Amino acid sequence: MLKRSPFLLLFLFFILFLGGCSSIVKEKVSTPKLLKTENAAPSELVNEVNRFARVGSMRAKMDLKFEDSSFAESGIAEKYKTADGEVVVQRPSNILLKVQVPIIKSDVAQMTSNGTNFRVAILQDGGDGRYKKFVIGTNVADYSLLQEQVKQTDLDNGKVIKQNVNAFSNLRPQHFTDAMLVRPIDTESYSYLTSTIFQEEFDFNAPKKSPLKWILRGYYLLDELRKDADGSLKITRRFWFDRVGGIRLARQQIFDEKGGIESDIIYGQEGKLGANGDYSNLPLQILVTRPKEKYKMRLTYQTPETVSIGRTYPAAAFELKNEWGLEEVDLDKKLQEARSQKTLTEKSNSATKAQ
Repeated sequence: MLKRSPFLLLFLFFILFLGGCSSIVKEKVSTPKLLKTENAAPSELVNEVNRFARVGSMRAKMDLKFEDSSFAESGIAEKYKTADGEVVVQRPSNILLKVQVPIIKSDVAQMTSNGTNFRVAILQDGGDGRYKKFVIGTNVADYSLLQEQVKQTDLDNGKVIKQNVNAFSNLRPQHFTDAMLVRPIDTESYSYLTSTIFQEEFDFNAPKKSPLKWILRGYYLLDELRKDADGSLKITRRFWFDRVGGIRLARQQIFDEKGGIESDIIYGQEGKLGANGDYSNLPLQILVTRPKEKYKMRLTYQTPETVSIGRTYPAAAFELKNEWGLEEVDLDKKLQEARSQKTLTEKSNSATKAQ
């Protein structure tokens, strides 16, 4: 029996091997369907961006849907995950955004940005009112240090501060300005590079039992590059143009100084905005993703035909006043205090190590 055991083991091995192979063969592997693509010259891509950039100002009622937001820590996202919104935008980078409770139209928050500074008034927080604040800050400021410091605090007070910082500093009105007011192509200040890419995507319109749910969709990419003083090139924006059934601006990515994505903006199904036909084939839905702030917000025009485009609004419309008498939070001042505290802590730690 001992002499036969190697053969028995070998026989069992082949049985298992063949069994494994048969299961692999039975597995159905679907190959993504390559969709037919259209061709376009670089000038056509430029014209498509500039067509979007024709919108100089806009006022619209929108459905707002928060997705994957740090507001969840303070309960704001859960209670007001879906809200009504009124948006007024005007070039170069002005925005007024009002967030309202659906049906009763009571304001949850109001926020403005004039392109340099932002102001946010939290009027309802879904709780006892402890988060109702009037927050001011600078658009280009990085408030991550405030968040890092409160993360190190385990006290209840620290948790409250953390919730406030996350809720008030992450969502800024200027995040939506570039999404709604696409900046035109500027060949004097930037260089542009075109390329193509095919991306595997899930076809949500395919029948449920269709084996061709995965598709390969072709895109043109138009990269906007800035030349720095040292001669290096940095990407500032990337436009994605859907090549299936025509040429459509489907996506815009905005990059920071280090080449990281600041905003990832997806433009949905196109339609007509406004009462006349001057602004047709524009997106009826916009999805803004902010990876650093860890949130997404979907904006959908409630009644596209009532959107007002082309009016001129006074500068005062984009300077929110604290008419509610809310407690004011100056994020720049808090950031300066946090930096000073960090410096003192580092000096203290260095002195302790030296001893």
